Amino acid sequence: MNGSRIAAVGHYQPAKVLTNEDLAGMVDTSDEWITSRVGIRTRHIAGPDEPVDELAAHAAAKALAAAGLAPGDIDLVLVATSTAVDRSPNMAARVAARLGIPSPAAMDVNVVCAGFTHALATADHAVRAGASVRALVIGADKMSDVTDWRDRTTCVLVGDGAGAAVVEAADRPLIGPVLWGSVPEMGHAVRIEGTPARFAQEGQSVYRWATTQLPSIARKACERAGLAPEELAGVVLHQANLRIIEPLAEKIGAVNAVVARDVTESGNTSAASIPLALSKLVEQGSLSTGDPVLLFGFGGNLSYAGQVVRCP
Repeated sequence: MNGSRIAAVGHYQPAKVLTNEDLAGMVDTSDEWITSRVGIRTRHIAGPDEPVDELAAHAAAKALAAAGLAPGDIDLVLVATSTAVDRSPNMAARVAARLGIPSPAAMDVNVVCAGFTHALATADHAVRAGASVRALVIGADKMSDVTDWRDRTTCVLVGDGAGAAVVEAADRPLIGPVLWGSVPEMGHAVRIEGTPARFAQEGQSVYRWATTQLPSIARKACERAGLAPEELAGVVLHQANLRIIEPLAEKIGAVNAVVARDVTESGNTSAASIPLALSKLVEQGSLSTGDPVLLFGFGGNLSYAGQVVRCP
């Protein structure tokens, strides 16, 4: 085995749905204001008794079931999140305990909105190096916990949820080489900080950076996979804002690809957004087994990571 692949995916969202009309009763906003600026219509919000590891475990259990695997088949658990409340035990260890995974390596990855693609690359590297046979990679965030619900510039953006993928050894690379990096001097543009921790961002700076700098970086991720953008069957970008997703996808040149637009119904779920959107496209039959799909995360820290994967 000299490669890895995504064997299966799964996702989970809390039952409670918060609409734009609901938000209009909480802050000075409106459905028209929100949809015209970010394209979001609804988002799912977890309750106080639904912690991050519970969201993650639900998504992971679905991915395991889709792959036909038992908890004991997993030897590595990676959870991408930036909304863990406690330092220890970490989310990965808590998910492993919830699912009954007996003795995995268990690590959290905090790269905020680019967390899942970083974690996926880490799992790919571990499997290809022989350090893992089968990994569970999860993106899960409860953004509602770090949101100021009086701030109309941020509270209209966020949602809660989780997405997961099972990564296992394969006879050839079906997860392409990662292209990752960051712009440290702009790290302040997206923040979750303070006591209590609160999400804040410099929206215009992020928009300009994402729409002008990221297209060429995303195209390089395709080059590393040996594909031209027009060969992509799917593009799953971090679901931050429809006004970022649509122009970015167009500038990448993926003219034949299905472009994930889950942000409209889920909002910005940070590290959960890419696996959540990918799992929905698979579930809906919008992608077929073996299709080349670009996954590209960007955001907090002004970090980015992308790779082309073959659809499970």
